Amino acid sequence: MSKNTNKFAVGALFAAAAGYVTGLLTAPKSGKETRKDIHDAALKARNEAEKKLKQAHSELQDLLDRGNKVANDVSGKAKDGFQDALKNAATAKEKAKGLLSAMHEGDSNDKDLQKAIKEADSAIEHLKSYVAKNEDKNTKSAGKK
Repeated sequence: MSKNTNKFAVGALFAAAAGYVTGLLTAPKSGKETRKDIHDAALKARNEAEKKLKQAHSELQDLLDRGNKVANDVSGKAKDGFQDALKNAATAKEKAKGLLSAMHEGDSNDKDLQKAIKEADSAIEHLKSYVAKNEDKNTKSAGKK
């Protein structure tokens, strides 16, 4: 996922939620019905965010696996950057895992969820760039041998 796609998706989600809540509050329904609709909309948004965090967790694991395979072939300054990217991705993956567990226990909030998604997306983009560069280098050098 690209950063612009993620930003657009998050922005669209918030805009849709705001529009939905505004519509609910101005609709001619009873308070009980309106509260249920708001609760259902909040639950749906939370489930979507949880789904996105699970996808990010899975993508981070895949990138970490790929990254660890090519990390040994990197040298110099690139190795330090690569190691930082691997470390950040591992940290983001663990945070995502912890937050997913907390969600199932009811101990998380939406702010933590959005922050974890943002950190995971950032780590994914950072590690993707290192992995792609170094996989390309390894493929080219293997072809020359």
